[in-house]
Amino acid sequence: MAESFQKQVADTILRNGLNNRYRVLEVSVIQRNGSDPEKHLTITASPSLEDPELCILRNGWESVPVVPGDIVHLEGECSSGTWVINAQCGFLVLYPDLLLSGTTISNSIRCMRRAVLSERFRGSESGSCQMLVGTILHDIFQQSVTNNLTQEKVQELANKIVYGQKYLKEMYHLNLKQAQIMQEVEEYLPSFFKWAEDFMHNPANQNKMQLKLSNGGKTEDVSSKIEVVDILDIEENIWSPRFGLKGKIDVTARVKIHCQSGVQSRIMPLELKSGKESNSIEHRSQVILYTLLNLERRADPEAGFLLYLKTGTMYPVSGARMDRRELMKLRNHLAFYLTHSTHKSDVGRQNSQLAALPPVIDDSQACKYCSQMHNCFLYSRAVEQKMATVAFPPAMVPVIDRETQHLKPSHLEYFNLWYLMLTLELQSGEHKKGYKNIWMIPSLEREKAGDCVGNMIRVDEVHEISEGQYLHFFQRRNGAIPGTNLLVGDRVVVSGEEKGLLGLATGYVREVSATKVSCLLGRNLSNLPKNTVFRLDHDEGDVGTGVPFENLSKLMRDSPVSERLRNLIIDFQKPHFIQHLSSVLPPEAKETVANILKGLNKPQKQAMKQVLLSKDYTLIVGMPGTGKTTTICALVRILSACGFSVLLTSFTHTAVDNVLLKLAKFKVGFLRLGRAQKVHPDIQKYTEEEICRSRSIKSVADLEEIYNSQPVVATSCMGVNHPIFVRKQFDFCIVDEASQISQLICLGPLFCSKRFVLVGDHQQLPPLVLNAEARDLGMSESLFKRLEQNQNAVVQLTVQYRMNSKIMSLSNMLVYEGKLECGSEKVSNATVNLPNLKKLKLDLGDASKTWLKEVLDPDTPVCFLNTEKVPAPEHAEKGGISNVTEAKIVLFLTSLFIKAGCKPSDIGIISPYRHQLKTITDLMAKWKENRVEVNTVDKYQGRDKSIIIVSFVRNSMDENLGTLLKDWRRLNVAITRAKHKLVMVGCVPSLCCYPPLEKLLCHLQAQAMILNLPVGAHESIHKCSIL
Repeated sequence: MAESFQKQVADTILRNGLNNRYRVLEVSVIQRNGSDPEKHLTITASPSLEDPELCILRNGWESVPVVPGDIVHLEGECSSGTWVINAQCGFLVLYPDLLLSGTTISNSIRCMRRAVLSERFRGSESGSCQMLVGTILHDIFQQSVTNNLTQEKVQELANKIVYGQKYLKEMYHLNLKQAQIMQEVEEYLPSFFKWAEDFMHNPANQNKMQLKLSNGGKTEDVSSKIEVVDILDIEENIWSPRFGLKGKIDVTARVKIHCQSGVQSRIMPLELKSGKESNSIEHRSQVILYTLLNLERRADPEAGFLLYLKTGTMYPVSGARMDRRELMKLRNHLAFYLTHSTHKSDVGRQNSQLAALPPVIDDSQACKYCSQMHNCFLYSRAVEQKMATVAFPPAMVPVIDRETQHLKPSHLEYFNLWYLMLTLELQSGEHKKGYKNIWMIPSLEREKAGDCVGNMIRVDEVHEISEGQYLHFFQRRNGAIPGTNLLVGDRVVVSGEEKGLLGLATGYVREVSATKVSCLLGRNLSNLPKNTVFRLDHDEGDVGTGVPFENLSKLMRDSPVSERLRNLIIDFQKPHFIQHLSSVLPPEAKETVANILKGLNKPQKQAMKQVLLSKDYTLIVGMPGTGKTTTICALVRILSACGFSVLLTSFTHTAVDNVLLKLAKFKVGFLRLGRAQKVHPDIQKYTEEEICRSRSIKSVADLEEIYNSQPVVATSCMGVNHPIFVRKQFDFCIVDEASQISQLICLGPLFCSKRFVLVGDHQQLPPLVLNAEARDLGMSESLFKRLEQNQNAVVQLTVQYRMNSKIMSLSNMLVYEGKLECGSEKVSNATVNLPNLKKLKLDLGDASKTWLKEVLDPDTPVCFLNTEKVPAPEHAEKGGISNVTEAKIVLFLTSLFIKAGCKPSDIGIISPYRHQLKTITDLMAKWKENRVEVNTVDKYQGRDKSIIIVSFVRNSMDENLGTLLKDWRRLNVAITRAKHKLVMVGCVPSLCCYPPLEKLLCHLQAQAMILNLPVGAHESIHKCSIL
């Protein structure tokens, strides 16, 4: 077991001090006669694993499930190398960098299994009227107390919120009327006023409550009068890597406590509850955890309050050591299950297997109303029933079988395999990214890796752009912002540089200049002191990790839609087709359809016909340059002319917008879902956000009208949890880039349509999978690739309009077996236009070696520059692999093409290695050229340029080849981006170690397309006056 952890936690930073991190080396249980057992841990904070210390766990702490290799944080006293953690003092926090929310931990009190499942299946907690009313009440209460509103103003505010835009989507989703909600909200308002009267406005009021507080070193349980003096924050977001906790605190208040011994002032958490007044252990636990969270930012409040909005009753909750201790033990168990969700099987210890979840509880009443019931039973049937070690409560066995009886063995196997692959991938993701680097690595160091911008202060006013979206401006305190660290549209986490101000807000970068960054954040940070120094880190958090789990769960439900998809996708049921077009084409649409078909080539027409005849699905293979976007656009036009509703989706926002930009020209109406700032500027006016704003939509009926007004709805695959899809079924769903989308993410939009069309090309980039084991198990197989075995559902687009015949022949030889053809003579013979080439040759004079003439010659569309003799060694460092000589050659060629009259925007530079791109970009910056796009292969998929220069980087004979260049799909994308000229730079013998490149280089050799750069060619480049 230990070696798998060595791998897992190898990148964890160990340290002493307040935020210490220890690695556990050994665990032994010691039982002396008559006394309780103890756990003794040998631990170290030294990266070389020397200087071991001892940690003794007693009085119940020995139950913490800790194994060698685990990382722990210790709170308490260490005397001469020994920590003692017992009933009175100290805490052990297991995996402190896994931050769990107060809600998750209090949910685990009754059922640990539910808490673990709800961390994985985030979306199962489907909304209810009560939850929505609760959210609205929170909102009203928080705004009322912050602004100290009078009763009329509170009434006005309630009206404004309920009859405003903010919650319309949720009301539509739940099919509720605003008047219904208002009625419920109004029942609460008298209690609001009563509470405010009792605790805020009336110093003479005698509300007494029992509070345990320390005073001058001793703890007293006193009857005190509570006065809320000031509201300091609402929804305060706190991350605590000391305790492995995170949470949003409803209200943070400054409170005066009047008791016999005098008046104390404290900052305390206030948790609001809109449900029934239960003062339950779960509710109280949340408050206790919030008192711990407060330690990150301020003195220990020792207690907090629980306020039931329905009655206006407020309970004090004391954060006693005993309760904190028990909750931290629960948190540790939860962290253990979440971290050890897979284990290596004993046989050969090669393959990972899923681990058992916490046991199923024996309480059918609690299970009946649990939002995770479906997932819980599914996991026990598909995964745990095969395990000899797992026992179920006898009463639950028939229930589990009954709830999962609609699933065949093949379905349970699919669930098991995908749950395992998703979990492995999640582990890779969490260890690669996660938030922990924000608190474990200083901003200066993270800046070097390009993940952060530190040393920023807030300038200018904060603007509220829309409800809950605040525009902030940050400026570098001194010097410029490091180049490409933050790009427009990046998700960021804003923290203060000083301890305790972690994770203040998250949001998006709106604009970046040399010294300033503007961000749209979910919280207003203007209350913080003016001199606060901030850092902006890339938010690589778990956005979207719940989506594939959610879709997997949905696929296993007992519903007709899910059953149909299981048959088609898991069991490969053959897709069906109608015999005759006449039965689908309404007579009034015939002419329109015929006109659209006129503009298409033969394979494109075939694709249209196939889709119209399909009862289940069609796959369209869009080879490079074959006009995939045009085809999709024509397809949407035809389907809407026939009166069908269409859901258009894709993996990226860009691909969705590319189709919409074409559609807009043809006056086809559509609705674009998704956040306006992610959408192409010319499409923004079609977004739900913009339409609601411009028409100032304020009622559910109006919103519904917008949703039903357009036959075509467009969004990205991740956007399909939008409320519109709960109530609307489409005739067709079209998924672009389908070969790049992970199977389970691609499934999302298919639940809301009767038939689907997948457009892609599995000879181009596959879904990105970080975990090698998950990749070997088949996680990078897209749905497109999986269904492609049903040949009768596949149409190939083979006529391309991008590359001239010489460039096209490369990928025809490499992957397409000669199927690609040029769309016309003109495409086939096209060459690059370099109007100043003659003049340039004169300027170059002697420097123009034969190889240069060849490279620049428009009539040589393809050439490979072999750097073998030049010396062009690769350079490996922490950030990745680069090759400076190649970068200089690329820059030299770029400058010559521009001097020869090529527009900078017609040149693209590609490299598979990000670090090489950074090297090239830095060189370009010195040369003041920023109009030439420099990007990875992945970012160029689906696009083209007149001239493409590829830098392959690798030049060493060592065995460590890496995987990037072994992927022939990546190579295929790289060599099919150029329209007129493709120049490749690399070292032939080194690159021949990679099978795809070896095949390509053999072909280039045979066609005499390889030019050997002479010894010292890079020297003459340096001397060249042009640079």
